[in-house]
Amino acid sequence: MVIANPNAPTGLYLRLEEIERIVASNPENVIIVDEAYVNFGAESALPLLQKYDNLLVVQTFSKSRSLAGARLGFAAGSPALIRDLNTLRCSINPYNVNRMTLAAGLASLENDAYNRANCCTVAENRAWTVKELQARGFTVLDSRANFLFARKDGIDGEGLYLALKKRGVLVRHFRDDRIADFIRVTIGSREQMGIFIERLDEILKESMA
Repeated sequence: MVIANPNAPTGLYLRLEEIERIVASNPENVIIVDEAYVNFGAESALPLLQKYDNLLVVQTFSKSRSLAGARLGFAAGSPALIRDLNTLRCSINPYNVNRMTLAAGLASLENDAYNRANCCTVAENRAWTVKELQARGFTVLDSRANFLFARKDGIDGEGLYLALKKRGVLVRHFRDDRIADFIRVTIGSREQMGIFIERLDEILKESMA
């Protein structure tokens, strides 16, 4: 069982006690918790590793640690699970992480204060953007990731995506029927989010003309 926590593209998350309930009730299954976005405001399941041998927690350096180009991540779990993962890794591709990537990852861990400060900035800009969107009548899901999932009644999600793109602002849109009304907005600097809101206001003004 694989659980993305926080989830993409919604940014929604499960509380630690909810994760533990799932792990505890499935002792015969390996539960993988993908925490790619956890450092932007959710709670990690890493402490549960002391209690459950069937839990595997995976994180990436691509998001909160700003090393997307490195393609580096890690898995934490019981000795038996890690041993099985190493067996598979060495059977398929034993040279999957090079020395330069390892050095970059180590440097990131040694300068974790920088990463934490960036995450705090993202959280602050996320809160500001949520407030601005809600003031304009948008429904915004409770994201704990570095993006927001938002919609507004009477506004077509794809149409809004295209209108923003025409104005030089790129967001994500998904055509699945359940989420077609939403756009996913990545959180950038306050200046970038200000530009997003300005362009959004232009579009909303045109739609009411």
